[in-house]
Amino acid sequence: MVFGNGRHHRRSIRLKGYDYAQAGAYFVTVCTKNRACLFGDVVDGEMRSNEFGQIAEWTWQGLPNHVPAIVSDTFVIMPNHVHGIILICERDAVNVGAGSEPAPTEPACTTIGTHHGLPEIIRQFKTFSAKRINKIRETPGLPVWQRNYYEHIIRNEESLHRIRQYIVDNPARWAMDRENPLAFAPESEDAWRI
Repeated sequence: MVFGNGRHHRRSIRLKGYDYAQAGAYFVTVCTKNRACLFGDVVDGEMRSNEFGQIAEWTWQGLPNHVPAIVSDTFVIMPNHVHGIILICERDAVNVGAGSEPAPTEPACTTIGTHHGLPEIIRQFKTFSAKRINKIRETPGLPVWQRNYYEHIIRNEESLHRIRQYIVDNPARWAMDRENPLAFAPESEDAWRI
């Protein structure tokens, strides 16, 4: 998109008017820069992460230690992307749903603190993991991740369960995955978009 002064502006793919800091469950896909396969290989339907893949996974799993009021749900590292579910808790809530089993789309919080929105959470993940990866490969400042990410607001339990299964099954489908540069028959757009 080009505007008056010739500068390019990216069009937002986020849901207009939606507060991405509000409590809920979010499915996120983050791809590497130019879809480069940096994180390992899928062998016989199982992901085998290399050192960079382990850093990306460790950083993702560590997000709740650095970002108050989030829970990392189902997650998978793939050769050139990650899929994960992030649960954002109620602002300043402690033990939401105490006294009963909380629904996974309304996570129980054990932390009070500042409240970060999904864009800030993903920015932290990308920044922290890229710095660690670039330190090892001695390429400071080299982009590891693409500029944006795909997100989907999970609105009910049925969708949550379907997306969890999609994430778990992702390595087994790598040969046909649209993100796989060696795939022979990419999945249909509908299959990838949950």
